[in-house]
Amino acid sequence: MKKLIFFDLDGTLTDSGPGIMNSAAYAFERMGYPVPPLAVLRTFVGPPLHESFLRNGIPAEMAEKAVAVFRERYMPIGKYENTPYEGIRTFLESLKSLGFHLMIATSKPEEIAIEVLEHFDLAKYFDKICGGSMDLSRTSKEAVIAYLLEENGRDAQMVMVGDTKFDIIGAKRHGIPAIGVSWGYGDVGEMEQAGAAAIAKTPEDLLEILKSEAWK
Repeated sequence: MKKLIFFDLDGTLTDSGPGIMNSAAYAFERMGYPVPPLAVLRTFVGPPLHESFLRNGIPAEMAEKAVAVFRERYMPIGKYENTPYEGIRTFLESLKSLGFHLMIATSKPEEIAIEVLEHFDLAKYFDKICGGSMDLSRTSKEAVIAYLLEENGRDAQMVMVGDTKFDIIGAKRHGIPAIGVSWGYGDVGEMEQAGAAAIAKTPEDLLEILKSEAWK
């Protein structure tokens, strides 16, 4: 049976935190709201932006505008304030050589995810890059995975890899096991509580977990 791995992007493959946090701070400032402390801005890395703004003091009627203002800075500047984690390229090459099929399942808008992965020459490792929609109709990890499953079916051995509880929860709602990574922006305890099958400390550790199928 085909072995299929769904990967989160932000905080899992690339350290996109600086661009996201800087752009979130820009949105708060431009809209006249207090800029949250760094610890709060870190929570914007991974989850859908709309939900993050709602959780942090932006009224529901202003949340869509906050996302638009965020993108004013993120699109030309923030998306490139980003770096692949050390060892990720070698890790992806190893997985491909072992016959795994790789896909991206990110809440980041799909067009931006493709641009970022192409910018870092990582897009070539993935059979499919799936992300959220710019019109906010598909933003949650659960919705992104559902879209991938519609496109590819379930005739494969599947696992999700991500750095937050949202990755774990989104996968589990589709009956897919998930592995958490500790080098991103999520909380290891939250991922374990959400039901992560394993927690990887490094890309090398993650490779061994995937090869051994310890997550099954």
